[in-house]
Amino acid sequence: MSTAIHRNQVDLVNFIDFTEVECLNYVVGSHPLSNALKQVFRDDEDLYLQSDADEQLLMYIPFMQVVKLYSIVIFGSEEDGPRTVKLFVNKEHMGFSNVNDYPASASIDLSSENLKGEPIILKYVKFQNVRSLTIFIEDNQGGTEETKVQKIILNGTTVDTTNMKDLKKIEEH
Repeated sequence: MSTAIHRNQVDLVNFIDFTEVECLNYVVGSHPLSNALKQVFRDDEDLYLQSDADEQLLMYIPFMQVVKLYSIVIFGSEEDGPRTVKLFVNKEHMGFSNVNDYPASASIDLSSENLKGEPIILKYVKFQNVRSLTIFIEDNQGGTEETKVQKIILNGTTVDTTNMKDLKKIEEH
């Protein structure tokens, strides 16, 4: 796998539809998904996403337009940072009960280098027409009951598509 970053890539944070973002099994109130995703929160080391009942987290991240996803960066500690991460493209409303019913678009074992910011380059063909991304964190580095995610960065490009709302009816003459 190449570690080179495609030159047209951007951080896709501005294309996430935060009104539709969902996260299952997080500490409600103090440690939500927005701490790891939103630009203003994710650079604050005191803010992070934390699992609640066990080490698993399930995140649904929809985009406002179709994107191509090139890489993902997940920051966390070597003790309670994520270890096994599965990514699903365009799968809505998954739950812990059916997450294993679908083949993952990518299954990643995070290394300590990944948790410090080394990007995970994704298989280009599987991440071209992404309307939403579901991230399933199966376990963590230390096998503890809680998983903490400091930061998630999704790198890619937008896909030029026609917004049907922008089309105007042609008047007949």
